[in-house]
Amino acid sequence: MADVDISYPRDAIAQITLNRPDKLNAMTSEMVELLHESLNSVGRDREVRVVILTGAGRGFCAGLDLGGYGEAPGYEWKGSVERGFAIQKHIASLIPRLRSLPQPVIAAVNGPAAGGGFALVLGSDIRIAATTARFNAAFIRIGLSACDIGTSWLLPRLIGAARAQELMLTGRLFDAEEALRIGLLVDVVPNEVLLDAALAKAEEIRLNTPLGVALTKEGMWSALEIPGLQAAIDLENRQQIMASFSDDAREMRRAKSEGRPPHFEG
Repeated sequence: MADVDISYPRDAIAQITLNRPDKLNAMTSEMVELLHESLNSVGRDREVRVVILTGAGRGFCAGLDLGGYGEAPGYEWKGSVERGFAIQKHIASLIPRLRSLPQPVIAAVNGPAAGGGFALVLGSDIRIAATTARFNAAFIRIGLSACDIGTSWLLPRLIGAARAQELMLTGRLFDAEEALRIGLLVDVVPNEVLLDAALAKAEEIRLNTPLGVALTKEGMWSALEIPGLQAAIDLENRQQIMASFSDDAREMRRAKSEGRPPHFEG
């Protein structure tokens, strides 16, 4: 079986499953490349409205496979620095790819999410976890910096700088209940209903127009990088006018006036 699996559990919802359960879905070059390809595929599919990202077996993703990651695809570097840098860029580019998808990504964290797996959780738009989920910025525990794969930018913005500094400097494990308490997660549920909870959240998102959802995702991420209120408002103003002239916005207004569910064409 492929190291990454795409399925469609419900209409307009894609599920991407990291599929190396015997290794807690630790990342290899092949898995990362397949994940890039999977994200590209669903990102271009206008029938897909929401993406759920999860792991097979009892783990979400244990980070990089320290037993043998492999080489980054493309040009074969001979120098160790060049080769390592190519691998680093190959992995880290997953986070901007998650952000650039027009569809929201729901991380359904079914177990340990460490290192690169933790970064995938942070790079998702909504995070729901099972009670067995565990998290840590594991890089610092193997002699590296905890600032890796976007973590130094994402984590402080999600939970605040003070908490992020402590988690990154210690690299300690923390459980799903703590993650919920500090605002990293929106919900913690029993393992057996995790995917049901993720699907229910996806269905809530589907009630809104595809363009409205895509612009909201884009605008929220952009606002995290905008230094001032007025710049954020200027972006919002342009988004609102764009959205108001879309066919789906008109369909939403017609459906409400006629008392029926809307039919979005995207």
